[in-house]
Amino acid sequence: MANLKEIKRNIKSVKNTQKTTRAMKLVSTAKLKRAEIVAKKSKAYATHLTKMLNELAAKINSAKEGGASSKFFNDVANPKVVDIVFVTADKGLCGGFNVQTIKRVSSLIDEYQNKGAVVRLRAVGKKGIEFFKFKGLELYKEYVNYSSAPTYEKAQEVIGEAVEEFLDGKSDKIILVYNGYLNMLTQDLKQLNLIPVDVAGAEAAESSSAMEIEADDEEKMLDELVKKYFEYNMYYALIDSLAAEHSARMQAMDAATNNAKERVNQLTIAYNKARQEAITTELIEIISGMEALK
Repeated sequence: MANLKEIKRNIKSVKNTQKTTRAMKLVSTAKLKRAEIVAKKSKAYATHLTKMLNELAAKINSAKEGGASSKFFNDVANPKVVDIVFVTADKGLCGGFNVQTIKRVSSLIDEYQNKGAVVRLRAVGKKGIEFFKFKGLELYKEYVNYSSAPTYEKAQEVIGEAVEEFLDGKSDKIILVYNGYLNMLTQDLKQLNLIPVDVAGAEAAESSSAMEIEADDEEKMLDELVKKYFEYNMYYALIDSLAAEHSARMQAMDAATNNAKERVNQLTIAYNKARQEAITTELIEIISGMEALK
């Protein structure tokens, strides 16, 4: 009977876990719907901002023999200092959501260190911070509770510090890495080379451009637009990552709920089998006792 009590206790424990994971799935689903709406609106703005930047850069490139003279566009062949800004979750229970980002960052560290560059990690999110600290890697900057509650001001702070040090000559390249939202079932790992700014599509954008800018204002406007480009891409990365995190957690909790249900079924079968064995044993003992009295 002790075995029956243990199985019954396990069934109750697994059912309680199932209730928790089901509730967490519902919460993540609700949060995902809100985050998805914000992410879609932000993506539209980010796309338009990038298009404007390409158009302006194209006009400057066509008007000036040397092209855009902004420091943000100068590609260094062999960067000596590379800043990697990466976003992970502040909370767990979201499956392999953080693993993909960490793998890509680790790969970039190896790539640039093999080229002789110094890699500085600007970590956004507790999970990424904990991982690299456990591995014994030094983090240049740490930002906690930024990825779980993104705001434009937080994005400005993160990327603003990186850009400021770039302008001071302390770094040569800035790379942004995060796991973004593709749909409710899929996350999309993204790597964006923020500095130098990639204007590969600038020439194509030129022909359809209706933008008219005074020549004296071009460089000033370009620098201001680039700074907004950095800030908003960082902000979108935080929002997009949060939506992907909710998606991953929803899937993880759904899988955990299904596993708990399957485990309950297995334990119930084991309980019924043990109960039948116990009843059979008792009947045999009773019959044996009656036979002994004859």
